[in-house]
Amino acid sequence: MKLSIRRPMLLLAIVAAIAAVASAQSKPNQTLGYGDGQLLTFTYTQNFDCVDQPGSDLNFNGIPSENDPAELQTPICQAGTQPTINPPGLAGQVANSTEPVYVLIPMFSVDNDQNPNDAITCTNVVVDTTCGPALGSTLISLFGALPEAFKEAPEVYTQCPGPGSAPGTCTMHASRVDLGPVLLALGLVPPPVTNIFVPTPNHSHVLLKQDLNIKPIWWQVIPVLVLDQSDWPNQAGTTGLNSSAAVKAAVAAGTAIEAPSNFFLFFSSFMNKRSHQM
Repeated sequence: MKLSIRRPMLLLAIVAAIAAVASAQSKPNQTLGYGDGQLLTFTYTQNFDCVDQPGSDLNFNGIPSENDPAELQTPICQAGTQPTINPPGLAGQVANSTEPVYVLIPMFSVDNDQNPNDAITCTNVVVDTTCGPALGSTLISLFGALPEAFKEAPEVYTQCPGPGSAPGTCTMHASRVDLGPVLLALGLVPPPVTNIFVPTPNHSHVLLKQDLNIKPIWWQVIPVLVLDQSDWPNQAGTTGLNSSAAVKAAVAAGTAIEAPSNFFLFFSSFMNKRSHQM
């Protein structure tokens, strides 16, 4: 008799926990995040920015951006590039003037996926973006299997895309990123560096401990390539890389790779206390 009572109670507790996580992200312009082992809600109040400065050559055609109008017509959101200025115009070391948002990218494959057709399709991406089977084949050749980050149906939970949204999309984000400089730095492609545009990967977010509750500000996206499945945080943010300290530890241990980017997002953050108490 006791067992028959406890089981429904346990099921109710599980359902309530799932509902608490789902309810945290209730608006189209919101995503979830993690910080200090807690679940956060981000509210985006304007679009992203990918900084392209005078003297930059983000399309690698040998022409500085100030002399290359074509370079500025489509945002080039580039991993592996460190700008010296942020969107508000604060010069100097961006790391000292802009808070980081660590973007966790699952670069492991749960099932050793060898099917290039499982990659993010070309449906929701702009032209000149490697997607679909071409993306799948390229990533399998580089990483040995198709990473969960670029699957149309990933086998791990990620906070972006949001519920009901298609892979390769996320509210107020760019729809594609350039991995060229990062892949070159990792020795996965030969020089010279070129643009390698891919759909925005499936990903999750982590903030510093002091930034859990903060008004809308500009954040610099710090891509973190997560190589070990055991480091991946669960949906509730109670395990895995659920804090900036855990991210730094994984980078130091070599199970994650951190890179700069010229990609900035504008959002506020607040703790979802109900999810933390579940």
